[in-house]
Amino acid sequence: MRTGTSERPDLPVALVIGGGGMGMSAARRLGQSHRLVVASQSASKNPERAASLRADGIDAEVVSCDITDPAAVAALMKTVADRGRLRTLAHVAALSPSGGDWRALLRVNLVGATLMERNTLDLAGPGTAAVFVSSSAGHLAQPPDPAVVEVLDDPLAPEFLTRLEELVAEHTPLQAYRLSKYALNRMCRRRAAEWGAKGARIVSMSPGPIDTPMGAAELQGPSRQIKLDLLGRSPMGREGTMVETADAIEFLTSDRASYITGTDLLVDGGLTAATKNF
Repeated sequence: MRTGTSERPDLPVALVIGGGGMGMSAARRLGQSHRLVVASQSASKNPERAASLRADGIDAEVVSCDITDPAAVAALMKTVADRGRLRTLAHVAALSPSGGDWRALLRVNLVGATLMERNTLDLAGPGTAAVFVSSSAGHLAQPPDPAVVEVLDDPLAPEFLTRLEELVAEHTPLQAYRLSKYALNRMCRRRAAEWGAKGARIVSMSPGPIDTPMGAAELQGPSRQIKLDLLGRSPMGREGTMVETADAIEFLTSDRASYITGTDLLVDGGLTAATKNF
């Protein structure tokens, strides 16, 4: 008999990548039905995050991980395997345009996400579901040239960034963000067969403007006017909330979405529909 603990070894495991606002919102939601492993690079904040989740009665372990480092990702996979059967992956970690330079955004948003996808597939089995949080930016920008797409489709290749820089003229954080999200959506479509072979699913979820700490920072940065212009076109006339993104993540990774894979769900208040000419 044990007391004073919220450990639930009988539950399947959910791996949440990202300890920011949207990541922690997803973690609290998934923690109602899973044991959690939350991975975040900001090690100094992780003890507080773990304490907060456990105070809510959630069986949670919060660890530091640089998702762009293959060795760190491999170590994270061991932590997950030691916790039990991987049922759910919610990959939320990303840099916004104000969060880094061209190369940093591509490394985190695309190289890191790809490393996570490849490694978690090794732990996937029947019923496992993965959702990669993307962005409506991946839909709103003009599709890249075929030569650029070919490079984006293989971000783990040697000299990936150098090859991409030779093909793309604009090396700005905003362009890196758009390209990384476009490529992330493609990855989830292209990898669906590999996941399906293991009885597992993979999808992307593309939020529009969401009221998060990162989103608030964008309103103070160089992309402020772009974001305000987008909000001005939104049929809903407001930002989304982290509760609404958690709703989408919970649904997409649940058994209620058991026939949904290899696709993207826009959670953008109709922004893409109002902006693009179909």
